[in-house]
Amino acid sequence: MSRRALATAVVCLLGLPLAACSAGSGAPEVLPSASPPAEHLITAPATPTTPTSRPAAPTGGKGWTSADIPVFPPAPPPVPITLPASGSVPYLSRVPTQQPVAFITIDDGYLKVPEAPALLAAAGIPVTLFLTTDAIHDDEAYFARLQEHGAVIEAHTITHTELRGKSYAFQHREICGSADRLGHRYQRRPVLFRPPFGTKDATTLRAARDCGIKAAFMWKETVHKGKVRYQEGHRVQPGDVILMHFRPAFVRDFLAALRAIHKAGLTPALLEDYLPG
Repeated sequence: MSRRALATAVVCLLGLPLAACSAGSGAPEVLPSASPPAEHLITAPATPTTPTSRPAAPTGGKGWTSADIPVFPPAPPPVPITLPASGSVPYLSRVPTQQPVAFITIDDGYLKVPEAPALLAAAGIPVTLFLTTDAIHDDEAYFARLQEHGAVIEAHTITHTELRGKSYAFQHREICGSADRLGHRYQRRPVLFRPPFGTKDATTLRAARDCGIKAAFMWKETVHKGKVRYQEGHRVQPGDVILMHFRPAFVRDFLAALRAIHKAGLTPALLEDYLPG
């Protein structure tokens, strides 16, 4: 027996695999597979073809969703203006500031818009309400709800009558009477005033001062039926006061005011913060 045959016989007697035994007889050598056994394979998890969850739908109400509300940077720390010392209050349509802010003001209160509380809450921005006391007496609690969402209440007379040309006693009664009633109802007496229709005379401003008012306000922009109207140019300027009302188009008007402020690179701020304490 050759040495090779003898070695093969020893391998077979030791019980090694048949492939090794047959190799000595000239059969082709069978090499082990390069692939590991199936139980040792590591497979990557399947990539899902669809997202496991969908983004939450925007919240909102009738005529709006949160996606309609612009996102603003935080308002800067307010720098109060200096008011002139005189026997009457100043009458302002723009706060003299270069800070990148504008002010939304909402007048009257005849219509209690159901969407307003949720819309103000979603926007998270401050507004000033110039309220007529005769207009709100049927649902004063409605405006208390707006207070909870950043609204500050100021005076706009008792009856919404034009003041210009009236006697001091008449104007004093309209201004002081509205401030007193609003202060009693909403636990803060107004310190700002807007004359109805924006009309006034020297008597108006003197009576306002005597009623404890710091400043009276007109406006630079008005919003009506979803359209912003400008007194100057086509852009809201720093310090501008914007006027809108509690009207059927309240939602459209409010969103239009926000978009105009956002387009100008400004942030809504609270008018009262810019008056001296």
